[in-house]
Amino acid sequence: MAPHCDTLDGPVVTACRTALKTGNVNYVLPFVPKTAEEELSLVFNKVLKARELGADAAEVADLWFFETAVRLHREGEGANYTGLKPAGLDWGPVVPLAEEDIKKEDPTETIEFLKNVVEGETRRRFQEVMSKKDYDLNDVDSARDYTETMLHFILSSHHLYKFVISDNTH
Repeated sequence: MAPHCDTLDGPVVTACRTALKTGNVNYVLPFVPKTAEEELSLVFNKVLKARELGADAAEVADLWFFETAVRLHREGEGANYTGLKPAGLDWGPVVPLAEEDIKKEDPTETIEFLKNVVEGETRRRFQEVMSKKDYDLNDVDSARDYTETMLHFILSSHHLYKFVISDNTH
């Protein structure tokens, strides 16, 4: 999954901005594990105080809050924190589509998009297998090419299935 949670326009920083605007850290706490709530709340309270010192202090403090929240979020996922990414990155078509469907409270467009992508890629990979199936048994390189393509088709199908049915939420 694209690490879109570590961008300046991603859901973690968006929740941080809302928390700062409202003075309520609870907007961002759901993005970090329970074990990180105290650390993030302490940072949040310090940031609120620092924001009173002027625009420059607020800018630095806000960035510290964003970085802390994203770092704790990434740690909760078991992933490394590699810094904040700029806003406006292209995460492909499905992330904005899924976000829009959530706003509309209807997953139909995301489902149709994913069905088309899965079908198209599965058919393409299957056709590649079929195009290599009738190899000459004495041509080991061709046999190996077919075997690799065939296994890739089977295993990619398996991995997609396992990912779709998994209970991993993030």
